[in-house]
Amino acid sequence: MEENNGEINMGKIIMKKRMGWVVCGLLVVTMTAMAEGTKPKEEHRTVTEVLDRTVLNLEEEFVPAAEAMPEDKFGFAPTDGEFKGVRTFGQQIKHVAAVNYELGAALLETKAPVDIGDESGPASITSKADILKFLKESFIYVHKAIATINEKNLVATVKSPFGEGSVTRLSLATSVAWHGFDHYGQMVEYLRMNGIVPPASR
Repeated sequence: MEENNGEINMGKIIMKKRMGWVVCGLLVVTMTAMAEGTKPKEEHRTVTEVLDRTVLNLEEEFVPAAEAMPEDKFGFAPTDGEFKGVRTFGQQIKHVAAVNYELGAALLETKAPVDIGDESGPASITSKADILKFLKESFIYVHKAIATINEKNLVATVKSPFGEGSVTRLSLATSVAWHGFDHYGQMVEYLRMNGIVPPASR
């Protein structure tokens, strides 16, 4: 009888161990499945989305920097050093906006919808509010132009807005960001010279 009890107890122990392994196995399978479900799915971005994002990155830094300068400092340009003939803060903004329109019009293969002059923008726009409006509308226009670029026409050429010859749509699209950031760097210096920390650095 004692022998039978020992066998029964041994059987119970083995069954408990087996059940423990089964439960552990189920937990591992469940946790693995949950982990797989939380992994981010691989994103596929189109050429249009990637190029538009580069313009948006510029816009999100450039516009707040333009807004940060008080109106009475829009006519500011450095004088301490070799700065003869450089653009004022307001002129920097108008220039970038004008070139945005110029690049956008080239991408759309049409004439710019506003007067861009010699890439200085309309002379009639002088107040901070009007300059900022001109800037923001130029970004709307250039986003519209970028939206026409896709994998098929990315390296197709259009007439260059900067003289003779042709350029690719890709070249024009990337010019929006590098040109804007070139002037953004100058504006940052203008802001700091006037005791203003650029919004992106706060």
